[in-house]
This record gives sequence, structure tokens and C-alpha cells, in this order.
Amino acid sequence: MSKTSSEISKFLSYALRHQPEAIGLSLDKEGWATISDLILCSVKNGYALDQTLLRQIVDGSDKKRFTISDDSLRIRAAQGHSTQQVNIDYPEKTPPEYLYHGTATRFMPAIREQGLIPLSRRYVHLSSDEDTAIQVGQRHGKPIVLKIQSQTMHEQGFRFFQADNGVWLTASVPYRFVSE
Repeated sequence: MSKTSSEISKFLSYALRHQPEAIGLSLDKEGWATISDLILCSVKNGYALDQTLLRQIVDGSDKKRFTISDDSLRIRAAQGHSTQQVNIDYPEKTPPEYLYHGTATRFMPAIREQGLIPLSRRYVHLSSDEDTAIQVGQRHGKPIVLKIQSQTMHEQGFRFFQADNGVWLTASVPYRFVSE
């Protein structure tokens, strides 16, 4: 039985963001895996991938979760790693005045208490537009969009980075910088 694009994308997220060792894959510290290794490990795990299908999944993803290297030999997840072996050196950037974070209303008591923290990830993920934040929040329940005073944070010494897919990253967001 062949897998859908959605199933393959979820498998790639699992392999490239969270548990590469579970499928026998190795990532370097920047999160890159060789495509030939990924294809071999995928086939052994029931996912019949080839270069063409992999390129279709990467290019067809509206969220741009994966990046293929310029030489087309390697692939990585753009951001969202929970595996401790990956520590991508994203370029530090000056954020816009406001960024947004989508979450579910049920998480608000914890956010009010401790701000936004990365939990199992390395960074808090922020978007530059409210629509994307709403989509993210809907995945977790009744959505709420939080407006982050990112420029003020930056002026006070907080560092911001931007992943290959445009997602903004920061270590944490204290609640004093959050508007509901």
C-alpha cells in the first residue's frame, strides 16, 4: 500500500526533527542527512521514497518544513528539532515590531504564569502574520493568537533567528511582552 504525501511528510518530520536514530538515520549538528541515506532508511521502514517523490513533498509543502541543500545531496527539517544532536546555527536577525504566536486557549494559564517556553523544542516558534498563527493554534484546540512585542524584546537583549522557511525563533518570551 502506498503512502499519502501527508503520511510521508509526517514520517519525514519524525525522522528529521525528532527521532532519526529510530529509523537508522544520522544527522549532523546542523540537522542535515544525506538524501541517499534517508531514502535507504525510509525504504527499510516501509516508506518507498525516491529523489523525485522527496522533491515533490518538499516543494509541495505549504509550510516549507524541509530544506534540500543547494547541491541536492542533503535534506534537513527547517526548524522544530527536539533531538539533542541538532543545533542549527541560524542567522541572528532583527525582528519586526510584532510577531505572533498561535496556541490554544487551554494553554493560556501556563503561558500567563511562565511566558512562552520551547518545551521539547530548542526555540519558541513565532510567525510574522496572524493568519499563520491562527492555523498553528487550530492544531491544538480553540485557537488564540498572541501578539509579541518582538522589537522591544530585541532592544532589551533577546536574540531572534529566522529559519529557512521564514519561521522566527527565540529562546523564550516572558509574558510581559505578550498581548492576548
